[in-house]
Amino acid sequence: MALSFNKLVIASGNKGKIREIAHVLAPLNIEIVSQSEFNVPECPEPYDTFVENALAKARHASQHTGLPALADDSGLCVNALQGAPGVISARYAGPLPAGSLLTQDERNNDKLLTVMSRESDRRAYFYSVLVLVRSPHDPQPIIADGLWLGEILREFRGSDGFGYDPLFMDLETRKTVAELPLEVKSKMSHRGQALVKLWQALQQSQ
Repeated sequence: MALSFNKLVIASGNKGKIREIAHVLAPLNIEIVSQSEFNVPECPEPYDTFVENALAKARHASQHTGLPALADDSGLCVNALQGAPGVISARYAGPLPAGSLLTQDERNNDKLLTVMSRESDRRAYFYSVLVLVRSPHDPQPIIADGLWLGEILREFRGSDGFGYDPLFMDLETRKTVAELPLEVKSKMSHRGQALVKLWQALQQSQ
């Protein structure tokens, strides 16, 4: 598939995520823009797999902007929980109640600790999949993924990060994601791995 575009819309409004993608793809001289610049409405994510949700978001952004689009879907998968929380990682504890004293991340982490309290198998992994489409009906999307192996701790460690970062311990460094410096985290992470694969695929398409 030949690379025939110089502008790419990211199906996200997350500035940190967009900066990360732009940094990795910089050598390709592709202009990276957020879908928020086009007031793209939120896309439903009704599927049970990461790749289906990412593909839906990419096609949705391309449909509303007329541009090639890149989307990602990612989450935490725990072996003892048969892959949960999986695609609902960000909303694992359910909708945030009005007036809640806890953030959504705190509620998700508390639920994970509770359901894992009697589990001896603490193995888990973060997974990320990136999908790029040239058009809303692209029959040959580029798909790249990454996986980060670790374990779920029984207590929080570290203060840098978000989501499940304080509970997820990297197997190699024996540190939680919340304890790792950003430059180390970006190289080891599931999304970082997927971005490298995407960059390689796009480079070969030039």
